[in-house]
Amino acid sequence: MAITIKELNHAAIHVKDLASEVHFYKEVLGLPQLPRPAFGFPGAWFALGSQELHLIEDLDLVPASRRHHHFALLIDDVYEAKRELEAKGMIGFEGPSPRPDGPLQLFFHSPEGYRIELYSLPKTESK
Repeated sequence: MAITIKELNHAAIHVKDLASEVHFYKEVLGLPQLPRPAFGFPGAWFALGSQELHLIEDLDLVPASRRHHHFALLIDDVYEAKRELEAKGMIGFEGPSPRPDGPLQLFFHSPEGYRIELYSLPKTESK
């Protein structure tokens, strides 16, 4: 019998400085923070539409490039998002630039170096 995947429920990333990452995802990106079960280790959960982002504090996390990890979030307007992020002090963007199939992409990094992509569909498309 084949396994039927119904959805991506959540993505989890390990972070060394939980407070800094919580501030980033909650205050800078504006993600809604979700209640989290009382696990035996610190962390935080955030809503990504109908999916979730789980932060897991890992004090033993070795400093290294996190550029090879990224997740993409569909938004309405990457230009508007870039202006808002710049107003909150964010720097170091890549884009906005078009993807070969049309959507516009904007890349930047979390405080611990995780690469985040915001993308918007061409105005003639909807999702």
